[in-house]
Amino acid sequence: MSQLDLDKGAEKTARPDFSKYANHAATAPAYFSVNDVHAYYGESYIVQGVSFIVHEGEILALLGRNGAGKTSTLRALARTGSPEVTYGEIWLDHQPLHKMSSHQAARAGLALVPEDRRIIPGLTVEENLQLAQIAKPVGWSLERIYQLFPRLGERRTQEGVTLSGGEQQMLAIARALARDIKVLLLDEPYEGLAPGIVDEIEKTLNVIKQQGITTILVEQNAVRALQLADRAVILDTGEVVFDGTAQEVLDNEQLRHDYLAI
Repeated sequence: MSQLDLDKGAEKTARPDFSKYANHAATAPAYFSVNDVHAYYGESYIVQGVSFIVHEGEILALLGRNGAGKTSTLRALARTGSPEVTYGEIWLDHQPLHKMSSHQAARAGLALVPEDRRIIPGLTVEENLQLAQIAKPVGWSLERIYQLFPRLGERRTQEGVTLSGGEQQMLAIARALARDIKVLLLDEPYEGLAPGIVDEIEKTLNVIKQQGITTILVEQNAVRALQLADRAVILDTGEVVFDGTAQEVLDNEQLRHDYLAI
């Protein structure tokens, strides 16, 4: 065994044990559960036995340093095929997502808003929303979406890709809500946005929470994410190193220093 392997082994054994914070709540059943999921990009082992549960209507912050495997885990949960899930189970409201393709998982109620937002060029704001509603199950009406996002209503005839970054993020979330969703996966929703726009996005996510929609949020701005979230899962090199309440992370300076560098 090389010195590097020995060093890595020592580093792993030296990790603090945060397992006592794991969510073992017996008062509410798991609505969305991830059980021992492993995923690869080619031969690169990226998601290494990730497990956690989320209750209905919770906001979960999925955190970690750059390269910790946050986005890869989110993509694995969304069944994108990249990374490829090779082992483990993903359940949403008693439905086995691990046996589904991405479009089947979407029909089951899972929606991924990727970091690049995927606004469709050449289509107006309203056409982007209408396109999401072509196939069932249909979610929120356009009227209801415009009530939640007045800016989108004002710009409904404007081409989607010409919106500001914050407005494009609103459109991406609105497009997810145009489907009948149960779990919303958000990858870096605050990226490049001014603090005032982040405030608006957070207000929106709280409204969504009140509607019973569950949200899993990957965000580099860990403090803002923790202040919004009910619970947090922290990843390090593709593994879960903490599972507990968001407040516990905010209160635990050692944990934040070791795994979030804040």
